[in-house]
Amino acid sequence: MISLDTFGDLAKVDTGAFAPKPTTLTEGQEEAAVGLWSSPDGRVNIGVWECTPGRFTGDRTKGGEYCHIISGTATVTNSDGSGSRDIGPGDLLVLPQGWTGEWVLHSHMRKLYVITSLPE
Repeated sequence: MISLDTFGDLAKVDTGAFAPKPTTLTEGQEEAAVGLWSSPDGRVNIGVWECTPGRFTGDRTKGGEYCHIISGTATVTNSDGSGSRDIGPGDLLVLPQGWTGEWVLHSHMRKLYVITSLPE
């Protein structure tokens, strides 16, 4: 039987303890995340992520990501400096597989993420 899972009020989902952000360019930046759902083959992962203000690099070479911003503001820029976008609550950011770049969080951010990957 296929399960129908629902998740309410993503602004209040407990993301767990904060830890240092591995790809940060800002000393002291921290993040937390909780997975909500994964496909049986592990190629689709959905969860809630949050992070403190600062700069960090992003790498989506192994899987694309869809980000629905719940709270906070940021500027996201392609690694070659093109395609800069300002995002905030209610926005959907699409990072296709192969994207690399930089995030600048202007305020504490929370997002729903959907990460998809092709079979290896």
